[in-house]
Amino acid sequence: MFDVYLIPIGAGRLEPYCEPADEETPVDPHEERGLFRRLMDRFRHMLAEAEDQRRRRARGEEMPDPGTMLGRLQQRTLRSIAEHINEQRLLWHLRKHTHATLHHPDDVTASEALQVMRTSLRKDADRHLLWLVVTTVLFVASGALALVPGPNVLAYFLGFFVVARYLSWRGARHGLRAVVWHMTPSTPLSELRGVLHLSGEAREPIVLDIATRLRLEDLPLFVARMVPDRLATP
Repeated sequence: MFDVYLIPIGAGRLEPYCEPADEETPVDPHEERGLFRRLMDRFRHMLAEAEDQRRRRARGEEMPDPGTMLGRLQQRTLRSIAEHINEQRLLWHLRKHTHATLHHPDDVTASEALQVMRTSLRKDADRHLLWLVVTTVLFVASGALALVPGPNVLAYFLGFFVVARYLSWRGARHGLRAVVWHMTPSTPLSELRGVLHLSGEAREPIVLDIATRLRLEDLPLFVARMVPDRLATP
């Protein structure tokens, strides 16, 4: 059973979130053909690099200076990709499941929670389909840079986003059409809503406790990113 959590992020908003145990991005074998297979291999390689950077920064490690402008550009792009991974992990993994448990605050009804989830999936499907078209066109156009000596960095990174958008679109569509959702109310998620108005320093230990109870290791980072201090009220 795949677990998805509706996380309160303020102003009555709920954001779908997950921490799948299996970090390998699922891909159907029949999808890996020709160019797509090469793009998928590139995608997996960049995914591993970006995840490694994210974990090292989370441990407070200093990232070494690449020493060149191209290296710095690649490092910044990998940082952007790491954020993209956090946002799209749910949709990528949703593709291989037919049943999922939707954990929602216990002061939200099951029907309301399901409506929030389905609305989010519909928006994601439309958004990622649009960006899939855009990134595919840009990727094809970037082939002209192959005539320029040196590595085609633009095509390298655009290839990642083509695959990422494709997997996200497939995941959102699958979540709408094929997944059976099982609803589970959660008291800790309701408690989380009650501390969002606190500053980060006051909120952090409470969020950490809630994350421990829910067994969601990265939840504090997610909340810090989605509910920055400037949105907290005294």
